[in-house]
Amino acid sequence: MWLIDQLVEQHIREAQEKGELSNLPGEGAPLKLEDDSGIPSELRTAYRLLKNAGYLPPELEMRRDALAISDLLCELDPDDQQANALAKRLNVLESKLRQAGMNTDFLHSEYRAAINQRLQQEK
Repeated sequence: MWLIDQLVEQHIREAQEKGELSNLPGEGAPLKLEDDSGIPSELRTAYRLLKNAGYLPPELEMRRDALAISDLLCELDPDDQQANALAKRLNVLESKLRQAGMNTDFLHSEYRAAINQRLQQEK
């Protein structure tokens, strides 16, 4: 066993003895493991690090921005000058998403609110 492994095990045992690992959220529940089988094995660690750091691929970042702008537009008066600027920005984002091969029905369908709520929960 490596020295670092021994040190980690020692710290874990000490924390367990002090009760620092008791009554934590999710205790006793199964781990939520993500399926990364579609990612090449040599890239999995890098992808996980980027995901944990909050990085999104450009297409998903544009999608999130488009949903946020769409929500703002629902709250603003359609005659407002800021609403016009946001609508133009939304059109540009929608065009870029289509060019990237992504479907933009989420901006126009009856399920937009449900999708947006689900994305907000995942943050």
